[in-house]
Amino acid sequence: MHPLRRVGARLSLALAVVVAGALAVVWVALVPTLQHRLVNGRLALLAQSARQIARTESASPDQDFIEDAARTSDANRAVLFTTAAAGGETTLLVTADSRRTGTSQDVAKDSVALRAAQTDALARGVVTRDGEPFAEVAVPDRYGNILLYSASLRSAFENVDLVRSRLIWAGLVALGLAVLVGWGAASAFARRLRRLERAADRIAAGDFEAPVVDLGRDEVGELARAFDRMRRQLAQLDDARRAFIANASHELRTPIFSLGGFLELLQEDELDPETRAEFVDAMAEQTARLSKLAADLLDLSRLDAGGMRVEAEPVDLADAVADIVEELSGLAARGDHELEAAVLAQGQALGDRERVLQVGRALVDNALVHTPPGTRIRVAADGAMLRVEDDGPGIPLEHQDQVFARFTRLDGTRASGSGLGLAIARELAERMGGTLTLESRPGRTVFTLALPAAHAVTIVTK
Repeated sequence: MHPLRRVGARLSLALAVVVAGALAVVWVALVPTLQHRLVNGRLALLAQSARQIARTESASPDQDFIEDAARTSDANRAVLFTTAAAGGETTLLVTADSRRTGTSQDVAKDSVALRAAQTDALARGVVTRDGEPFAEVAVPDRYGNILLYSASLRSAFENVDLVRSRLIWAGLVALGLAVLVGWGAASAFARRLRRLERAADRIAAGDFEAPVVDLGRDEVGELARAFDRMRRQLAQLDDARRAFIANASHELRTPIFSLGGFLELLQEDELDPETRAEFVDAMAEQTARLSKLAADLLDLSRLDAGGMRVEAEPVDLADAVADIVEELSGLAARGDHELEAAVLAQGQALGDRERVLQVGRALVDNALVHTPPGTRIRVAADGAMLRVEDDGPGIPLEHQDQVFARFTRLDGTRASGSGLGLAIARELAERMGGTLTLESRPGRTVFTLALPAAHAVTIVTK
């Protein structure tokens, strides 16, 4: 895997980008604002001093006045100009300068003083002389002179540079910590994901023994718990599959061996017609058993593949009950069961008639197989519901959730089927928009197929 595709690298990069973005925002918001505030503060102090001195001026200023103004104000330097106009342009002439060393040529064309002279109003600004920044305020006095107060901004700018450098170093340290923390956190996160990956590989390979454990309370922990639930469900399904294969193998082997044995016996010439007819009946029974198992498997595969078509049409459940009882009455009589039909309430349900009959047959067949001889079984139509009731021993409460599971047969029953009949019946009920439920206690077991009422639903034909 490319290093930049790792979770650690991506998370570290993301944290670094976030920190860098935050630092950029701080930089833009702090450094220029700080410098602006320092400069404006210095200009405000100079302007206040200039106004006070201009108001208290009692005589034409001279060198002593300028030096005293520089000492008593916030300025490092005070300069007095007189103005002259020539050719429409204003010229400044330095008449006094508080700086005693050097010349005054550096301020002879000072832009702030010129602006004050041209506008005859206080002017302020920042100028640079010999590479050094100065905050300046110029104010005209009552004698037509221009008083310039200049203060160096070097210390203020040095403070800004100090803040800037410390911000840079702090940002570099923060970026380094973000990368380290991000890499460490992502490494721990990646280790948890790798454990999930290994667990997924184990599950994919069919190893359902080891639990998927992650004690975290975040999304990865939730994912691990979901993996573990999936593992348990797959383990149950795998156990059911193994049991089904064993049951199906047994169910297939028994009738096939039986058929083979009967065929060998039928090839003998010494059989009397009565024995031969008995063998043929037994072979027919085994063939029907094989046919039912094959039909169940075919229905299950078609349901899973979505290839089973279910119609939506009005179905008279009273007629369906009569057909089911008539079809299975012979089988019930052979098992010494009492099978009867009942109509509790007239009505039509919306469903597929053939599938309704299939569900009814499965429910009655289940009752015939799982109840002892002499048990009464009633198939009743109750409006849009079909009920199959028996007065057998009932299904224990702890097993009632299992009866609709695929490939499942309850321990201790006399079932000879594949364990698919009720599972297919429930899925067919749901495909028709209905439900198949169970209520059972000793002496009474009721399976109820509830379908939508035909008069309450508009049928749309595609």
